[in-house]
Amino acid sequence: MNGLQFEALLPYTLLAAASLVVILLIAFRLSHTVIQITGFILMCAVMVALLQASALLPVAIYPIFQIDGFALLFTGLLVLCVMVVGLFSFIYFEEREENPKEYYILLFLGTLGAAVLSISSHFISLFIGLELLSVSLYALIAYLRNRNNAVEAGIKYLVLAAISSAFLLFGMAMIYMETGSMEFATIAKKLQTSNGHSILFITGTGMMVVAIGFKLALAPFHLWAADVYEGAPTPVTAFIATASKIGVFAVLLRFFQTIGLSNYPMVITVFLVLAVASMIIGNLLALRQQNLKRLLAYSSIAHFGYLLVAFLPGNAAGVQVAVFYLLSYSITLLIAFGVITLLSSREQDTGDLALFRGLFWKKPVTAAVLTLALLSLAGIPLTGGFLAKFFVLATGAQQQLWFPVTVLVITSVIGLYYYLRVISTLFGEAVPTPVKKTLHPFFYLTTYTSLIVMVVLLCWLGTFPNDVIEYINRQLLIR
Repeated sequence: MNGLQFEALLPYTLLAAASLVVILLIAFRLSHTVIQITGFILMCAVMVALLQASALLPVAIYPIFQIDGFALLFTGLLVLCVMVVGLFSFIYFEEREENPKEYYILLFLGTLGAAVLSISSHFISLFIGLELLSVSLYALIAYLRNRNNAVEAGIKYLVLAAISSAFLLFGMAMIYMETGSMEFATIAKKLQTSNGHSILFITGTGMMVVAIGFKLALAPFHLWAADVYEGAPTPVTAFIATASKIGVFAVLLRFFQTIGLSNYPMVITVFLVLAVASMIIGNLLALRQQNLKRLLAYSSIAHFGYLLVAFLPGNAAGVQVAVFYLLSYSITLLIAFGVITLLSSREQDTGDLALFRGLFWKKPVTAAVLTLALLSLAGIPLTGGFLAKFFVLATGAQQQLWFPVTVLVITSVIGLYYYLRVISTLFGEAVPTPVKKTLHPFFYLTTYTSLIVMVVLLCWLGTFPNDVIEYINRQLLIR
């Protein structure tokens, strides 16, 4: 490895070092507060390293990694999500008087796995990144093993991840048998010299799509997704809904574009079916949910169905829209799960909608923040969610994908109902809530500040998106 490659890989080296630093801090018996602050500083260092690495791109570390503007965008989004999740984690675990020090080791390892996915250009690095992410999530989901059905949720995720890995490995093996390579670019070249329609390649690609479907909780591979969301600690649920899915979607997007899967009508048909099924099933299942975490789980199924509509064309415009959509969606979900974290008591997470009744009369600012997040998920104007959904519609219409675009419009109207139902609950008659343990005001202040900053950013994305879109375009040109 030369000096240029080392500098380009520095952000990922720092991510790996973050877990080692936390292990040393635990060995010296330092407090949760010290570990939390150190972790936040390390994530800031990773962001600085990413900015410095942007001047060196693109850099290939043959044959397993491709560090370019695409990777920079997704890794930066991952790290931002983890910084926010880390802030939520301190309040969440301090109120439960748990010993959450090892939690940060797992969190940073999971982040490293997702980041490795974003730079993967080879089946080996793809599998290593996916397994590092998955193994970390097993423990994170079941971390509060005596509460919130956490062990059940962890086992269910373990089963889903095992099935996903089995399909993924079998699919990779079949593609390797056909092309004789596991590197994305080499596979693409091999397919150019053949017809690319062999049974081995099509079947292998189909199995990989099934594996990705499990990881993204696309219908009909969404089994137990809501149970995992509900049983996991709320900050972990936020990590699953944002960072883990961003990493998986990044490698799917790179593989799709490098191989040129948009040239295969059968593959496009499969993704079209997945998109339509996810939009319909996700919204219908969310209609009768009485738990906000479960509602957001089914909502995420629908939103990734929307995202696949931008993914289908396989062109640069689709990638740009996908990145913008993920940015808006991640900010929105972090706001929603941040509110749930702040309202959760020591005994249980505030998930049931009945516990949100009358929140506006008790905590008007918190209720307003949650309302804005729900409006963004519904795609109401002046929020980032509205423009993200509009760009997806425009991309689909330009490619004349009229059927999924029509389904998107209809299911968005269905989604509007259950989002407004939650909002109406916030303005209902107030119910008594348990008294919470009081922590140092500084940590509540930082958490509330992060929520307000994200709300402002969400509104900015919904009104002045040009700067963000131009930055995304500049980074995507670095290939």
